[in-house]
Amino acid sequence: MIVLIDYGAGNTASIANVLDDLNCEYVISQTEKDVCNSDKIIFPGVGEAQFAVKKLHMLNLFNLLRLLKKPMLGICLGMQLMCEKSKEGNVAGLGIFSLGTEKFDETIVKVPHMGWNHVKHDGASKLFEGIKNNEYFYFANSYFVPVNEFTTSFSNYQTDFSSSMEKENFYGVQFHPEKSGPAGIQLIKNFVELC
Repeated sequence: MIVLIDYGAGNTASIANVLDDLNCEYVISQTEKDVCNSDKIIFPGVGEAQFAVKKLHMLNLFNLLRLLKKPMLGICLGMQLMCEKSKEGNVAGLGIFSLGTEKFDETIVKVPHMGWNHVKHDGASKLFEGIKNNEYFYFANSYFVPVNEFTTSFSNYQTDFSSSMEKENFYGVQFHPEKSGPAGIQLIKNFVELC
């Protein structure tokens, strides 16, 4: 069973709709018990980092998520919160990825980065199985994670940045697969079935 973590993120219902279309067994939950009993976790994210971290602490999920040994997919803010720190509110994240987020330079590009953008990958990640290189995905982000050793795909907006990252059982995507049409649905399906 999949647990879709409910901590007040704005895209939870959209992800649930995709899971419904894929006939996946899932629950929307904010309890430690459901997270511990799940097979996989989807960690959504639309909102502000400081609020999200505070909410995770209130729900007693912050430390639990850091220690998981089962597959977890962080989406947008969810991926950023998997990092050590965020410049948005200068908050500490889960520390799964030992790096931090940066903010796009508003003097160079329009912030937030919103809309469709190419995602370049080499096909090595299970998340991108059946998804062509340079496919379009939908983004809505003011902050980004620089390209690093955990990067499995990248996009460009002012600079190259991580579109997705992986480390052991942890997967993150900066874009919104739930808003990215067939390619996004395929990526969620890949997480559910392959990862």
